[in-house]
Amino acid sequence: MFKHILIAHDLRGTADLALRRAAQLAQQHGARLSVLHVLDPTQSEQTHDHARQALDASTSQYAPPGSDLQLRSGKPSEVVLQHLRENGHDLLVLGGHLERHEFFSGTSLDRIARNCPVPLLLVAHPSPGPYQQALAAIDFSLCACSALAGAYGLLPESAELHAVHVFDPGKASGEQVDSQLQIQQALIAQLLEDEARLLPPSGPTISHAVHQGGILRCLQEQLRARKSDLLVLGSHGRGALSQALLGSLAQHFLHKAPCDVFVVR
Repeated sequence: MFKHILIAHDLRGTADLALRRAAQLAQQHGARLSVLHVLDPTQSEQTHDHARQALDASTSQYAPPGSDLQLRSGKPSEVVLQHLRENGHDLLVLGGHLERHEFFSGTSLDRIARNCPVPLLLVAHPSPGPYQQALAAIDFSLCACSALAGAYGLLPESAELHAVHVFDPGKASGEQVDSQLQIQQALIAQLLEDEARLLPPSGPTISHAVHQGGILRCLQEQLRARKSDLLVLGSHGRGALSQALLGSLAQHFLHKAPCDVFVVR
């Protein structure tokens, strides 16, 4: 359950998609919604005025009544992170960065994702209504379990949260692979049973599966097969999956999101 959602609106097309999603989540959770825009201090006052007008139009059209709009000046990643630390937000929403944008660049997104003190929701695609099909990458790390729990709180009861564990059998023989698969399936089933005891009694349906192979390809295949509208990732922790998430895997999905991406530290 989220109580105070912050959306960092950078005036690009995906920012309004993110604002609509943030508004839907605010309504779903009965949460406050704040809209933050970071002004470029090198731009003219006339440009700033145009930004204010565009933001007023977007918030009037998409944000629920009572939402507040705040404008700050500085380096986007620093301003956003400081605003999060100082104002008690518990969810950050950003528009997907599918094209280069000098002031709110991919580097800024990476910096925010690495240091965000609250869950981060990257909105990259239009999806009407609440999320219904979420795919969570799960391993044995605390961070992955935290991400699963965070997604459980984010999703409505009508949704399905499908946890996917991927292991690489390496050069094992057929019998060895079968044995490893059985062990992994038993361990993940027990892990999710233990985690379910910690979750509220009402929430989305949780299912799980274990696959072998490469993590990136497997997640891409599962996202397509299940027509997922949300990918859930832990960003830190231990284990092969977590190490990958600290590098190329996280960057891949943050910058080439096949659906919205929910990241929990």
